[in-house]
Amino acid sequence: MNSFKIHIPSRIKSALDKLHHAGYEAYVAGGCIRDTFLGKEPHDWDIATSAAPKEVQSLFDGCRQIDTGLKHGTLIVIIDKEPVEITTFRVDGEYSDGRRPDTVSFTLSITEDLSRRDFSINACAAAGNLLIDPFGGLEDAKNQLIRCVGNPVQRFTEDALRILRGIRFASVLNFKVEEKTKAAMFECMKLLKNVSQERITEEFCKTLQGMNVRNTLLEFRDIMVSILPEIKEMTDFDQHNKYHVHDVYEHSLKAVELIESSHVLRVTMFFHDIGKPSCFTLDEKNVGHFYGHPEISAQMTEKILQRMKFSTADNGTVTELVKYHDIQIGATAKSVKKLLSKLGEVQFRRLLKVKKADIMAQNPLFAKKRLEFLDMIQLIFNEIITANTCVSLRDLAVNGVDLIQLGIPQGKQIGIILNRLLEMVLNEELENKKDALLEIAKKWDKGTGSLSHF
Repeated sequence: MNSFKIHIPSRIKSALDKLHHAGYEAYVAGGCIRDTFLGKEPHDWDIATSAAPKEVQSLFDGCRQIDTGLKHGTLIVIIDKEPVEITTFRVDGEYSDGRRPDTVSFTLSITEDLSRRDFSINACAAAGNLLIDPFGGLEDAKNQLIRCVGNPVQRFTEDALRILRGIRFASVLNFKVEEKTKAAMFECMKLLKNVSQERITEEFCKTLQGMNVRNTLLEFRDIMVSILPEIKEMTDFDQHNKYHVHDVYEHSLKAVELIESSHVLRVTMFFHDIGKPSCFTLDEKNVGHFYGHPEISAQMTEKILQRMKFSTADNGTVTELVKYHDIQIGATAKSVKKLLSKLGEVQFRRLLKVKKADIMAQNPLFAKKRLEFLDMIQLIFNEIITANTCVSLRDLAVNGVDLIQLGIPQGKQIGIILNRLLEMVLNEELENKKDALLEIAKKWDKGTGSLSHF
């Protein structure tokens, strides 16, 4: 036991005080202690107590309670309109499915409770200024080390998701994985087949957002291949091209590292070149080419994200960015407006970030001019946005009501005409002025419905 200082929110302190006054042991435990070690503000506050679940229920009888985890000893109590998770000290039974314990038994020992946890940095507890650290979590935090509590093979056999949690902590915290723990990760990675796809996807996304994502996913490449077999072809794939100094996998990870830590953008960079190996050709000068790889990468990404149970919205956003990541944009307002009309402002902004990260992850000898050209695109884009230039149907100076008032009947022709008028505005064939647009619309052939004269 060591002296330790932690600032505990009032609602958590209130719950601890109630448990202490009733004669029970109670501590904050887990992630909040780890974050305090690292100088971060904790957000997840969990309480571990010697009180049995029924005793916790009775003690907090005046509070709203959520008891969905009660069979595992966890009760959520609403204090000051915020949830507080209180769990009885417990020891886990056998993990026959490699995901969750078949049974749990309650104990009066906080040390026994901490002994079932995954990593030493998560196996600490505190009450007041008293730190309980039986497995050296504070020392490991100081040494920036991820180390299993007890036998690492046993820990990963109990719940294989811990393998991905270890990788995530290494990426997010910029820690190294202790050698025995690392060896056990590789030894037990086949057990990841027992883990639900939703849990794998959650850890994958968190890992991608880490500060040390590139080095971590290079180090644990084989484990990533085990959960995403489609990326195997990317690994060690020489691009045979002067614009690239890394294989496809490492280039992708470098691009992930160089873009802002948004899960959509980082997932995009991870998968943006996944189709390259299947598109590879070598010309007579021994130069590699990847014709059509953006489209193939987008198709592969869409299927993978569906399997990984990404939301439909995120899948669509990422797939579209992958599809257009290599598109050539002319340094003209006309070129920018046409792509902006297709993608929308938010997605266009994302695409510029994707293209920048892609360039920066390639051969630095050729980056300067390409980045300067991208800056020109950015300036043109900024001018278009500032000027409220017409780039979509909602910006058009006429709408469906205006066309109906011209005598054009309701129906699909309204949409066809509006889209054709927008196309003419984007092509700078026509100004976005109501009179000019209506003058063209009047020429619509009511008899044939023909728009050929447009």
